[in-house]
Amino acid sequence: MEAIKPLDQIIRISGKTAIVTGGARGIGFGIASRLVEAGANVAVADLNLAQASQAVSTLSQKGANAKAMSVNVSDEEDVIKMVNETVGTFGSLDILVNNAGIFPSAPIASMTAADFDKVISVNLRGVFLCTKYASAQMIKQGRGGKIINITSIDALHPSTVGLAHYDASKHGVWGFTKNVALELAPHKIWVNAIAPGGIATPGVEEVQRSAPAQGVDMSKMIETFLAKIPMHRMGEADEIGKVALFLASDMASYMTGSQVVVDGGALLS
Repeated sequence: MEAIKPLDQIIRISGKTAIVTGGARGIGFGIASRLVEAGANVAVADLNLAQASQAVSTLSQKGANAKAMSVNVSDEEDVIKMVNETVGTFGSLDILVNNAGIFPSAPIASMTAADFDKVISVNLRGVFLCTKYASAQMIKQGRGGKIINITSIDALHPSTVGLAHYDASKHGVWGFTKNVALELAPHKIWVNAIAPGGIATPGVEEVQRSAPAQGVDMSKMIETFLAKIPMHRMGEADEIGKVALFLASDMASYMTGSQVVVDGGALLS
């Protein structure tokens, strides 16, 4: 039987390198913050380079070794560049967090094919592309790795009307997670997912402040959703960050193909 390592050793990921897509703010930044605290080098990859750079500046003030990168996860060449730049900067790639995602709201009656395709392209195709090229690098290195996909409780049960395309994408990511976990297990690459519930992020705040669009009042829907949460509050980005660190570390050494729900009990209602 293998000797049990001390807790401070199994939670540390010093010397590991992680990519966090959509890492500039919200859940992505919460995840990046916990990974660098545990000793990882982190590539903060985001569509908005200015926001990614600001995030890296904040992390660097805490002694983090981080780099901002611009990426459109639905663009194959962008994803290849992101992986190559990460390895070129830090020397390896050991952890991938597929967090980038969008959640525009539209009822199916007014949703266009372009609306649907955009959400699927970012939320599902993006996860595929990042996983494809990151896992290839991990296999090349020959020492395993961790892939963490951010799904949603909507991968299990719909939360509000107007998110049919989003829900389809998140169900897709959950199915993708399980299948890829099977494929990559022989390479010691563990693939898991986190399903957040309502998390207080800048993106959610922007939706709450926006005027009703296409017949959907998202602000009212969020208030209704909040009332159903047994903990009676929205989650914080750090509460996803802590679970991501758990999955990225040896704390989750015997987990692959799993989805961890972090929702304050929302699915209970």
